[in-house]
Amino acid sequence: MSEAPQRKIIHVDMDAFYASVEQRDDLALRGKPVVVAWRGPRSVVCAASYEARVFGVRSAMPAVRAERLCPQAVFVPPDFARYKAVSKQVRGVFERYTDRIEPLSLDEAYLDVTAPKRDLGSATAIATEIRDAIREETQLTASAGIAPNKFLAKIASDWNKPDGQFVLKPAMVDAFVAVLPVGKIPGVGKVMEAKLAELGIATCADLRAFGEAPLEARFGRWGRRLHELSLGIDAREVQTERPTVQISSEDTFASDLPLDALEPHIRRLAASTWAGYLRERAQHPDRVARTVVLKLKTADFRTLTRSLTGAEPPTSEHALAQTACDLRARVGLPAGTRYRLAGVGLAGFAEPDGSAAQDDLFA
Repeated sequence: MSEAPQRKIIHVDMDAFYASVEQRDDLALRGKPVVVAWRGPRSVVCAASYEARVFGVRSAMPAVRAERLCPQAVFVPPDFARYKAVSKQVRGVFERYTDRIEPLSLDEAYLDVTAPKRDLGSATAIATEIRDAIREETQLTASAGIAPNKFLAKIASDWNKPDGQFVLKPAMVDAFVAVLPVGKIPGVGKVMEAKLAELGIATCADLRAFGEAPLEARFGRWGRRLHELSLGIDAREVQTERPTVQISSEDTFASDLPLDALEPHIRRLAASTWAGYLRERAQHPDRVARTVVLKLKTADFRTLTRSLTGAEPPTSEHALAQTACDLRARVGLPAGTRYRLAGVGLAGFAEPDGSAAQDDLFA
């Protein structure tokens, strides 16, 4: 790592993006707790303004829970066409400084400004100018993290939210990362955090002390990756064209269903996923998905996935649907469990060189 050219990465994250767009476009919403979501028992929160977050409202939370936490919240149905238009504006700002842009979603992106179009003397100055331009041209605010790699830049962008930025210089990395809770590492959810806690691991310093080999023995390649991140090491480049790593479809049911009633829904979702897969294959015929994934969410909002990577990839919609249906046998929950959502996905894409691109489905 010390011999490689020092990258300068900026992670830009729009502040409460969907909710902020709504507040910008409707003066009556400013200063009020705004929840972007459809009302109803099956809906989830797409975004919450900072006024709503004070009450504990968060994205992906059931809308009914958000309403209980903040009865005075103003619910606004999402308008994704409008959000995409604003996201395009923000992308235009980025393109003035670099072509090395990796969008993660409508509201965040990585920028590699190691060799920028406009040299302002530092990545920090570029981030400041980008945020100023976003504010002037969209009347919205963004936060930014500046660091030597993507992992650190993403963490840094959250450090001074909202409407702030944080710089992690190379000399600061070791001490900064050592005290980070493992829950701050992207990909470490509640389940993984609990598994690490059982091993006495709470911080990145604990990961370092546990050692790379024992982590890899327990968690495979993910264990090795955890050890690298605990040292602040992340060699990933900013990818201007990200290959497809997942194709999936999911649906929330009108009412909760038992496992044995899910087959027609799984087959319907498999048809949608297969259609998306055929479109992907038409553009990239060399890339083949090898892993079938079934996602289920229980009535009490517990999410679980079951996957199968067979000796041969699925070759038809029927084969995909049948494998997804068969994965129900591996759910392992009591027979009386009811489910509010199902999803069917394809992952484990093999690259033309034989390597695999794998990512979490339905993230």
